[in-house]
Amino acid sequence: MKYITFKNGDQMPIIGLGTWKSKPGEVYDAVLWALEAGYRHIDCAAVYNNEKEVGNAFEKAFTSGLVKREEIFITSKLWNSSHRFEDVVPALNKTLKDLKLDYLDLYLIHWPIAFKAGVGFAQTREEFYTYKDVPLAQTWAGMEEAHAQGLTRHIGMSNFNRAKLEEIFQTAEIKPEMNQIELHPYLPQKKLVEFCKSHGMLVTAYSPLGSGDRATSIKKDDEPSLLENDTIKAIAEKHGCSPAQVLISFAVHRDIAVIPKSTNKDRIKENLKAEDIELDTDDLKKLLDIGTSYRFIDGSFFTGSKSPYNLSDLWEK
Repeated sequence: MKYITFKNGDQMPIIGLGTWKSKPGEVYDAVLWALEAGYRHIDCAAVYNNEKEVGNAFEKAFTSGLVKREEIFITSKLWNSSHRFEDVVPALNKTLKDLKLDYLDLYLIHWPIAFKAGVGFAQTREEFYTYKDVPLAQTWAGMEEAHAQGLTRHIGMSNFNRAKLEEIFQTAEIKPEMNQIELHPYLPQKKLVEFCKSHGMLVTAYSPLGSGDRATSIKKDDEPSLLENDTIKAIAEKHGCSPAQVLISFAVHRDIAVIPKSTNKDRIKENLKAEDIELDTDDLKKLLDIGTSYRFIDGSFFTGSKSPYNLSDLWEK
């Protein structure tokens, strides 16, 4: 198994199971199948609304002797409604209770967007906080407090651009250790990855396969397919593997952790085997310069006339 390594020597398996969009009634089996297949990295989040079921799977895995807690790297994320300093630790405690854990290996600020307490998904201007109301530095101080209390071993963020990261760097006592971002050949994120690594941050790729199963309300009719791309299919044929395995291997070859989601037992196994695929220099060049540019999770659901936020708060200029 391949790993990426934190500054203190802790290791994170480079391929993990993503649980976003995994429905209740499916995610329990998916987590157990993944652990049986050899996964030792599970990615969760409070807003996925399935952490209780994931926690039941962990409990089953631990009590049955399938794995020990210390053998698994578990990530979760702080939702937008808990960005005030005083809300961070309680939010993490709720996640720990749901996951039936004493600590996380990694806790991330899910988005640089703040909702008022109790808001699941802000729909009106009154349901948002602004950066003046709740500065990102305040949220990060809450993350540092969670770390100080031993509730999580590492802290970082998701969906942060360079400007927002630099803002955190100015006041951070603990430097962010991870940035989880959308990343695949249509969005290779070369500059952001380089920036993160230059500051000692690790990177995790989400939606590596294009997230084709997400809600139609956040999809566009004409969006391109990664799995049907001719270049990706040709590389898959060359290596005798699936297009999905090529896309997962693309991140692995860049020393970027990657968290493909699946609730299909065979695909879960197949995805993990992607770390054994040896892409060559020509393959990687073709994937990095594939000729199509597209962001599947564009964040527009957080912006607009009823929001104080703009897309420039999320993505690179």
